[in-house]
Amino acid sequence: MAVEEQRAGSRVSRPEIRLVRRGFTDPAQAVRLLAGPGLEGLADDPVLLDALGATADPDLALLGLARLLEAADEADRRALRDTLTTSKPLRDRLLGVLGASTALADHLARHPHDWHALVTFELRDMHPGPDDFLRALQQAVRAEGAGNPADALRIAYRRCLLAIAARDLTGTTDLAQTAAELADLAGATLQTALDLAAEQDPEAARACRLAVIGMGKCGGRELNYVSDVDVIFVAEPQDGADEHEALKAATRLAAALTRLCADTTGEGTIWPVDANLRPEGRNGPLVRTLASHTAYYQRWAKTWEFQALLKARPVAGDAELGAAYLAALEPMVWQAATRENFVADVQQMRRRVIDSIPATELDRQLKLGPGGLRDVEFSVQLLQLVHGRTDPALRSGNTLEALAALSRGGYVGRADAASLDAAYRFLRSMEHRIQLHRLRRTHLMPTGEEDQRRLARSLAPLINDDTRADPVAALQREWKRHAVEVRRLHEKLFYRPLLDAVAELPPGAAGLTPDAARARLEALGYADPAAALRHLTALASGVSRKAAIQRTLLPVLLGWFADSADPDAGLLNFRQVSDALGRTPWYLRLLRDESGAAEQLARVLSAGRLAPDLLLRAPEAVAMLGDPQGLVPRGRAALEQEILAAVGRADSAGAGVAAARAVRRRELFRTAAADVLGRLGDDPAEALDAAGEALTALNAATLQGALRACIAGWEAAHGGLPTRIAVIAMGRFGGRELGYGSDADVLFVHEPLLGSLEQDAARAAQAVCHELRTLLAAPSTEPPLLVDADLRPEGRNGPLVRTLASYAAYYRRWSHAWESQALLRAEPVAGDEDLGARFRQLIDPLRYPGLGVPERDLMEIRRIKARIEAERLPRGADPTTHTKIGRGGLADVEWTVQLLQLQHGHELPALRTTRTRAALAAAAQAGLVDAEDAAVLDTAWVLASRVRSAVMLVRGRPGDSFPADARELAGVARYLGYGAGHSGELVDDYRRATRRARAVVERLFYG
Repeated sequence: MAVEEQRAGSRVSRPEIRLVRRGFTDPAQAVRLLAGPGLEGLADDPVLLDALGATADPDLALLGLARLLEAADEADRRALRDTLTTSKPLRDRLLGVLGASTALADHLARHPHDWHALVTFELRDMHPGPDDFLRALQQAVRAEGAGNPADALRIAYRRCLLAIAARDLTGTTDLAQTAAELADLAGATLQTALDLAAEQDPEAARACRLAVIGMGKCGGRELNYVSDVDVIFVAEPQDGADEHEALKAATRLAAALTRLCADTTGEGTIWPVDANLRPEGRNGPLVRTLASHTAYYQRWAKTWEFQALLKARPVAGDAELGAAYLAALEPMVWQAATRENFVADVQQMRRRVIDSIPATELDRQLKLGPGGLRDVEFSVQLLQLVHGRTDPALRSGNTLEALAALSRGGYVGRADAASLDAAYRFLRSMEHRIQLHRLRRTHLMPTGEEDQRRLARSLAPLINDDTRADPVAALQREWKRHAVEVRRLHEKLFYRPLLDAVAELPPGAAGLTPDAARARLEALGYADPAAALRHLTALASGVSRKAAIQRTLLPVLLGWFADSADPDAGLLNFRQVSDALGRTPWYLRLLRDESGAAEQLARVLSAGRLAPDLLLRAPEAVAMLGDPQGLVPRGRAALEQEILAAVGRADSAGAGVAAARAVRRRELFRTAAADVLGRLGDDPAEALDAAGEALTALNAATLQGALRACIAGWEAAHGGLPTRIAVIAMGRFGGRELGYGSDADVLFVHEPLLGSLEQDAARAAQAVCHELRTLLAAPSTEPPLLVDADLRPEGRNGPLVRTLASYAAYYRRWSHAWESQALLRAEPVAGDEDLGARFRQLIDPLRYPGLGVPERDLMEIRRIKARIEAERLPRGADPTTHTKIGRGGLADVEWTVQLLQLQHGHELPALRTTRTRAALAAAAQAGLVDAEDAAVLDTAWVLASRVRSAVMLVRGRPGDSFPADARELAGVARYLGYGAGHSGELVDDYRRATRRARAVVERLFYG
């Protein structure tokens, strides 16, 4: 049994079975309607029943027909019955409308004589144009609008809409022609409404000239059935009229026009007139003079406003003024791509579209969702802005016309353009049918099964699948196929022709000229398009498997690079990695088969200099990106095990340290890549802590391996080492808060073995620690690890290594307050564990004194801090943005927290931590710091630390201030979560956070 028969049930009569086989879902009701008034004698008419069965919804069509016949007078009823049985074109059009639109069926039930509009258009073998619609509307208003011209206009509008829908549903017109007719009808409606407004306010009409500029789909002659009609109003005074009074008059006319179209009383609204695309939007005047429009676009307009002007077209009012408006503004539209912030604006607009969609609607959106209509329109408009300034053939406001022109000019590949054209027509047809049902503005796929079934049946000629068995499933497959294709093409549309520009095309094929390719690369954010083209040539040329895979991948990679702050660096880095690994089979498989890995590679290569530099030193680390666990930072134990094993296989201290540094370089890349890709945590503070933990574990394991290598080297030359050595981490190293550019601050402590001479032990310890520092910092292909021991007693003037007893003697007799403060961050990280633990026991009374901080020490700490602020800030540095010693920066927060630890650490065990944030949280928990003040300090410290990390990731070298270079600053902002073009907001936010932190520091630290 057919699906329809199963849906209707098994207990049906023979007439009902015939109806079920024709697509009726409620055959019992259909039998009753066919036996009712107006349809007598037609119940067994196979021609009529077949025609009903061919509609989108036979039940709906029959119900609408019954209502129409019931509402018609006797003469109309006879004429309609005769026409239904004798005229196939009219029958198909009328039933097609009734089966697809309950709203138009309602209109015919209220105005049954309007079915004659279908006869009128049937007899014309032509497409109605703007003048035809204007004439029909004006005649209707004159003939029927004596009492209520507004209602007469609305009735006439729907009468014309009825004819357009009938032609659309029967295939007399295609999508493009239907959308053009709807736009022409909108223009005629606006003109008629303006005429009515002028009749109601003749004084205003005499004072001004008013032009209505169609925008959006109305301006592009691609309007939907139900849509806001976007307009801009421009006015000039009539000869001799005062400009101010003329604008007031024009505003009255524009407002009256808007009310006439949008009024919901009587026959209901036609559609809202939306003037929000005007200069300043809702905050700007409704009507401006031409000079005012011109001045605004010259000085204040944003990129999206020029994009909107692509579709501007005079549709009503003073034609001469409308033409002058276009003549004044069109030249500015085609220079928009040369604006300084064009690329940032475009990137922001692309993201804003998807981000604005409610999550519950994302899978149902025909317009704004991924693979939707906006993807096509945005792509076409952007290419028009880029290339239209040099190619007038591209200057069309119509999406399909512009797409065809882009294809003819070689700006879009022919096959891609054909696929986009087909997808756009299908998606717009879906949108039209959905809106037509109830004449409601929507871009969402309906959820009801009957609604989807009706939609599928109405679109059957456009679906490349059998819709008879399961029309809804066929519709879903076709929709998803087009959406996937649009998304795929949207992502490559800008970039595929760039490859054609550097490749040999077959005879007769059009491609981008070198100038056009450079213009497109500039518009996409490439600062050096000539170099970018050279890289593309090198990557895509040839017949090798590597070149073929890269030609396939590059269009998508170029898009990912363009979304970054430095596309040029991304492309260059990719070329270098590809040159190094291009003949490696696993690398080619990774690019070809792992789309996630390819995207991650593109993001990493264009995110700054540090991660790419680390990768280029050993490109095989790319393999991490194809491993699901490849970007999870490894713990201290695993790192130490690998490093010590590598050191054990080395035949010299130099070789052992080199092996440890190689592991460190690879793991630095792992952590940096994970950080750049947002894999260390969703919360910024969480990600910062994870990075600090990973970098600390890595440096500690490296020091452990280097110490083992240097001890082994000494023993190979001199015999057994006569002492034990421990390495004590200090500063951010001890606090497990390392950044990518941090040195490893340490103290070295040793203890002679029993029976060893102290002098021999000291010489051995000095030699081992000196070699460790030298080998870790030596020039190499691996990044150096600078080991800084300047926090030791007597600083650079004191011995590099001391015994535990020597440390005890020094701290007992000579220690300063600042040294106790520095020891708050001391933590054993390498070497002899027992010696490290005893060093911790030695310093605990110093850093957590039982009597707190004496007044003289407190004054000394404050004096040193003030001197650092006054003397250590680099010349020319901005104290409001210096992350280390600037206002509210790292030093402010850390010294404040450390003072609290010195004062209260003895009685509060929770304060005995080397970590700044943990100590601050403990102080707040104990009531030493107000919770709000603690949050202010924590926010500033986290932000300053993240900025320092971002500077290192982006520049590849450490820095304590925001970069002066705009691209580098944009990269820092991007890492910190700010969108393109929002670098200034980052600096403002930083200054705001640190200004608040400084106020807290003034109270808590300086008292």
